[in-house]
Amino acid sequence: MFFLILGILIAISGFMISKSSLNIFRYGSILKVSGIAIAILGVLSASIRQIDAGTIGVQSLFGKVNPKVLENGLNFVNPLSQVTIFDTKTQNYTMSQKTSEGEVQGDDAIRVLSADGLEVVIDLTVLYKIMPDKAPAIYKGIGPDYKDKIVRPITRTRIRDNAVYYDAVALYSKRRDEFQSRIYQTIDKDFKSRGLILEQLLIRNINLPESVKKTIESKINAEQDAQKMEFVLQKEKQEAERKRVEARGISDYQTIIALSLTDRQLQYESIKAQKELAASPNAKIIVLGGKGNVPLILNDH
Repeated sequence: MFFLILGILIAISGFMISKSSLNIFRYGSILKVSGIAIAILGVLSASIRQIDAGTIGVQSLFGKVNPKVLENGLNFVNPLSQVTIFDTKTQNYTMSQKTSEGEVQGDDAIRVLSADGLEVVIDLTVLYKIMPDKAPAIYKGIGPDYKDKIVRPITRTRIRDNAVYYDAVALYSKRRDEFQSRIYQTIDKDFKSRGLILEQLLIRNINLPESVKKTIESKINAEQDAQKMEFVLQKEKQEAERKRVEARGISDYQTIIALSLTDRQLQYESIKAQKELAASPNAKIIVLGGKGNVPLILNDH
């Protein structure tokens, strides 16, 4: 467009100079030719638009939006048309409590009230992209700043609307996935109606009030202590059962021995022992006639 305007101005100057009575009128023809050439160059350059990969172009001429999008590569357009570039790649919008992470400088986390009336702070990242064929409608109805007009307000509103169905502790622990799935469905529906595709919704962090955190930590510690005590009691029960089985075995053994050892059996065992002792090379003193007819053996060493 710059070359077109410049060429027109130079051509007009050439026509004016050629009609002048001054000595410079001989330069008028040169200026006219140069101006026309530059204007033609400007028309050509303004008529060719390059659209990079991962983007599309939307044309508008005097406020009227062309429904046909410009695809990747070189495109011939009306030189007077304005082309607005839309990114069709996956984009992300982060709302975080940390000042260096979010799209908005400062604390941009989402603060919601849970079902039990507690304030919960949520850090969230939205992954989305636009529908290429809906880009003209987005440009016409929303504008190129759809991120601030659609992505941010819808996400924050839907999270607040759905958080009221959950207690703070449930959001923090066991029902977190359910909550994420629920807000994904509602946000996805709103995005599609406006030409956007919600790819993924990432709940990065859920912060509870300090009093609730301490309560949860105390509960977890109590549960861990109870589990430890249950383990100790179970171990003691197993040890007691082992001792009962051992005592029962000893008792059964003693009963069997008592029934099987008769006087004749004892006398036979005694005779065997005396024979083995007599065959031993060591010197022994054997005293017979002991209590129960059991010999008393004395070693001389």
